[in-house]
Amino acid sequence: MMAGAVHPILSVCPSRALSTEKFRVLVENLPPGLSVTLHSLHCSEMKDYWEAFGHYVADNKGTVDVSQEASLGGTYTGKEPMGLLWSMIPVPGSKEHAILFKLYVETPQEVLISVFQGHLSEGFRQKPPLASVVAERWFMAPGLKTIRVREKEIEGILYIPPGPGPFPGVLDVSGFGGDVTAYRPAMLAAQGFVAFGVNYSLPGRKFTVDYFLRAFEFLQEHPLVISNRVGLIGMSLGAIVVLNMACRTEAISPRCCVSINGSHLLMEESVDKLLNNVFQMKEHTIRRNEQNHVTMRGMQLPIPNEATINMENINCPLLLVVGEDDLNFPSAECAELMAKRMHTAGKEHLLTILSYPGAGHVLHLPNSNLIRISRWRFSFFDQKETILWGGHPKPHAFAEEDSWDKILAFLKQHLYPGPQSVPDAAL
Repeated sequence: MMAGAVHPILSVCPSRALSTEKFRVLVENLPPGLSVTLHSLHCSEMKDYWEAFGHYVADNKGTVDVSQEASLGGTYTGKEPMGLLWSMIPVPGSKEHAILFKLYVETPQEVLISVFQGHLSEGFRQKPPLASVVAERWFMAPGLKTIRVREKEIEGILYIPPGPGPFPGVLDVSGFGGDVTAYRPAMLAAQGFVAFGVNYSLPGRKFTVDYFLRAFEFLQEHPLVISNRVGLIGMSLGAIVVLNMACRTEAISPRCCVSINGSHLLMEESVDKLLNNVFQMKEHTIRRNEQNHVTMRGMQLPIPNEATINMENINCPLLLVVGEDDLNFPSAECAELMAKRMHTAGKEHLLTILSYPGAGHVLHLPNSNLIRISRWRFSFFDQKETILWGGHPKPHAFAEEDSWDKILAFLKQHLYPGPQSVPDAAL
């Protein structure tokens, strides 16, 4: 313990913020030159505990400013203002391959941030902190409305910004599993879009491209949506879906399209049929390491032209986001092939590619931790398998922050009626 009557002051500003916002962690009133550890702790909705920590030394004023000073060790190193969030790992003794994932956006992610004397790497619960504070990370902005949709044979959740509208719209298609991944459409609504997270996980249903086209038309016809300013965004399997939709120019006219770690496979029938067909043809390409962890990126290689969408039909601006260490999809190779097809069609001016070395398959919002490996059940496996998604914490964190900023800029450029209509999203 520190000697004397010195009482360190720990502050997090803002202590209540949207999950994509940065905060400043500051420790004051320390003895100059004191070694300390900044530590974060979070109990997830699955009741798993997660932590991150960095080692610092107080300056000659007795201050540690995490936004300005470099961590000398811990779960992250270097000057990383948000390292206490994106480098979170399960606490020792946690269940194997746990993932940190926000399910219920109506409640905040509460993070206990503490400062400890010395450079510690374990035993945080057994030691008293010098000071602690709770930070709230929100995935919904104030005034945002959510509406569950069950009509016209489609299901999903609408996220509507506060205000009279009308607003531009974004159809959001999540990845494997098909459930609405609430955090992204909720955060899009915080930026002034009516976002519709479409559900395609309903038992006994076959989800064809037509199902998603009806979802697009539903959003387009909503009274709070500007009908000619609706875009598409999808990740993983959802990216395959939105690329197939963007090519159906006889049916819809999206204003723009964002594909995150997807491919241009042709979805002739249902989502499940596409996956099962690929698996049956390419089962031999699945790789297992010594721990029996599965890598599936080879299942889509090589990609024959006849099994892909007609990129030549895309008439809207297209943004491809690529994690170069994606171990699930051959995202980089697919982006290169799509670029060649767009160039041949004279439509390269419509295409933008963001490619991130060291980033994996699961690119979430800024300040999210890396999901490199998890247990997952695909329809073509008899049981849950341990899937490698790829990525390395620091470059993956950079990719999540940089790509989100550029995705928002892309959507605002092509969907907002004018610069005056761009809102500021904050708590």
